[in-house]
Amino acid sequence: MAARAGRRAGDPVPGATHSAGGGRGKPRGEVTTHRLEGQHIAGRGRLADYANLVKLPHTVFAMPFALVGATLASYRYPVRAMDVLLILVAFTAARFAAMGFNRIVDRGIDAKNPRTQMREIPAGKLSVGEATASVIIASIVFFACAALLNRLCLLLAPFALGWVLFYSYTKRFTRYAHLVLGFALAIAPVGAYLAIAGEWSRPAGALLVLAGGVLCWVAGFDILYSLQDIDFDRREGLHSIPAALGARRALAFSRVLHVLSAAQFIALGVLLPELGPAYFVAAGIVAGVLAYEQSLVKADDLSRIDAAFFTLNGIISVVFFLIVLGERLLA
Repeated sequence: MAARAGRRAGDPVPGATHSAGGGRGKPRGEVTTHRLEGQHIAGRGRLADYANLVKLPHTVFAMPFALVGATLASYRYPVRAMDVLLILVAFTAARFAAMGFNRIVDRGIDAKNPRTQMREIPAGKLSVGEATASVIIASIVFFACAALLNRLCLLLAPFALGWVLFYSYTKRFTRYAHLVLGFALAIAPVGAYLAIAGEWSRPAGALLVLAGGVLCWVAGFDILYSLQDIDFDRREGLHSIPAALGARRALAFSRVLHVLSAAQFIALGVLLPELGPAYFVAAGIVAGVLAYEQSLVKADDLSRIDAAFFTLNGIISVVFFLIVLGERLLA
């Protein structure tokens, strides 16, 4: 896709309202200001820098779904406290490695983008060497946890980590990077299930629809978030659904993905007879919040991206997990 700065059919009109971290789309002549992205942890210490490097608050998106996978496995397999601890540490380490690697690979792009210029590496808060060392350490921790869980987890660990690292390059050659990211986060519930069970689910489709629901959910909200970067992505020759299709068609694409996500979460309840009415309430809440999330974002008004991206998706993952866990504890 050739980089283009001009508008396409369906793009936001000049002067439309855009926010969420200082995204582009400002009226012409507006002075660019540098501001911190949303969900920034305040503090000047090294720990705060590393936490912001990997967007620690965004852990709320996928970790609850990892715990959903472990909870579903617990219906048929015994669960040890140590297994749960290893799952949490493995997930955190893999996510740290993936996010840190992404910041290293994208540091040149981030330095050019007004929305991301204040990230830790382009802002000089952390060096490439420091970030690289942290990625290596996190990767070692991930493999150690996989080895302590079971043989299947250890065998699959290189593929899981390889995929989440591979994502960082995809925006350079495919508009479907959002789906690659969705697949990366979908690994979490599958990996947690396998960590407890040591084998694939029965029926086999149960893990597939759980992963598919997470994949479509993540890809759908990542498309919404990428609406902020249409002009920048085209100018720099980067690929995304919004840059390729324009804002209106990208919104439609995102909505289809979120419908598919809700449908797959409902299908999971049909495939697993141990799940009861409370599970379908959880799936219904997910569907309702996704519909509300989509209603917040307009092609010509991105002012509520932050609420749609972080707040509502955090609600989806946490509420879904808590209901699934509550039903399991009461079973």
